[in-house]
Amino acid sequence: MDLSGKAAVITGSSRGVGRATALALARRGCRVLINYSSSRAEAEATAADVRALGGKAVCFAGSVADDAVCRAMMATAVREFGRLDVLVNNAGTTRFINFPDLEAVTDGDWERILGVNLKGPFQCARAARPHLAAHGDGVIINVASVAGLTGAGSSIPYCASKAAVINLTLALARTLGPEIRVNAVAPGFIDGEWLRKGLGEDFQAAKDAKARHAVLGKVCQPEDIADGILALISADLVTGQTLVVDGGHTIGPRVTHGIK
Repeated sequence: MDLSGKAAVITGSSRGVGRATALALARRGCRVLINYSSSRAEAEATAADVRALGGKAVCFAGSVADDAVCRAMMATAVREFGRLDVLVNNAGTTRFINFPDLEAVTDGDWERILGVNLKGPFQCARAARPHLAAHGDGVIINVASVAGLTGAGSSIPYCASKAAVINLTLALARTLGPEIRVNAVAPGFIDGEWLRKGLGEDFQAAKDAKARHAVLGKVCQPEDIADGILALISADLVTGQTLVVDGGHTIGPRVTHGIK
């Protein structure tokens, strides 16, 4: 897909992977709506950086767990840009909960995590559908996680939500084709604010361990995930797929000698 003159909505794009994706799309001539739920200053900074690249950007506040927000967000994108071609469902949330401590998981955790991580992508896809289909080559990229494949991550509800996003990607790809392609990226460990805050003093040790066990010997930066998203946007004959971007951690460790 040639992104010049196209328009995209990126949820949760004030920072991290969403911000990196907004800038990557802007460099290719795509206009972007930057969604955020609470990080207004960061969202405005991202929009300013997009404009500095010569692109057009608008900010939109609201949680994707609210269907009315999702519908208003897509309508705003079309009003501002005249069209909608790409939806990146990047907004996500979690709570770091030790897996053995099942009693620590509350109803509120399930409602919040599934509301943002699973209902959000579905509601955004539903709201965006008529606009993405209008030109016959719309694209949806869902940001899942290797946690949805391995069952290991920040919490059990988070892992379950990301596994469901992978399944949602398959269901939407079958439902929305051929006018709209739907794929997912599954990031591994990302060197960014989210994990730094969640892991606290354990961050560096966890990062080093992930890098040691990855085939490529390093963890992801937000820009690496943005590259994966761009690859799926550009691959015109790919739909219903999940691209793992984790430096080879899930297939590691690296083989250093053959079997005798």
